[in-house]
Amino acid sequence: MRLSDFDSAQLGAMAHLYRGEVYRSTVWRTRLDNTTNWSIVMMGVALTSAFSSPSSSSLPLLVVGMLLLVFLVFEARRYRYFNVWRARARWMETHLYAPMLRGQPVDPAWRDVLARDYETPVHHISFVQALGRRLRRNFIWILAIQSGAYWGKIAIHPFPAQDIHDLIGRAAIGPVPGVAVLIAGVVYNGMWIAVALWSWRVDRARWGPDGGGGSMG
Repeated sequence: MRLSDFDSAQLGAMAHLYRGEVYRSTVWRTRLDNTTNWSIVMMGVALTSAFSSPSSSSLPLLVVGMLLLVFLVFEARRYRYFNVWRARARWMETHLYAPMLRGQPVDPAWRDVLARDYETPVHHISFVQALGRRLRRNFIWILAIQSGAYWGKIAIHPFPAQDIHDLIGRAAIGPVPGVAVLIAGVVYNGMWIAVALWSWRVDRARWGPDGGGGSMG
């Protein structure tokens, strides 16, 4: 089909529909930025508290790790909604507006895909995939800073550790031995690295290395 098969009223309705999807994606994008900003602020508070004096505890750096988990869950949930609006807008850009600009015929199948998405709206990606995407884009760097700061706290602040036993002793928190704390930290960070790599492989397998594909999401 060609664009001439659309009358002026239909093209006007599509333009308003596109504007609405862009607006909704912009609103949810702002909500994503909020959770990232909260994470950065809390990380700054934890760093200030942990390195403010030689006697400061490393506990704030561990607590902020749990807060980062909460913020990451919030952001992944919000990203699933953002992805719906973003995918619809992108679908119209690639299947309507791009052929319009090139003067090419428009494949009518794109309308069926978009119509089904409006009739039976669903999330285009799973919650774990959303977690992985937000990890790869934002949170993996925040978690890396947290891990590096914690290592610096127990290894060199306020003075360098003399040996491995000294390092393990500094990692202890109350009745919790240092070995348990360090193992938990390795598992915690390893879990996020595994989720990020898994989601990257899923995205690459579904949409290819250039992010293209024949479906929304």
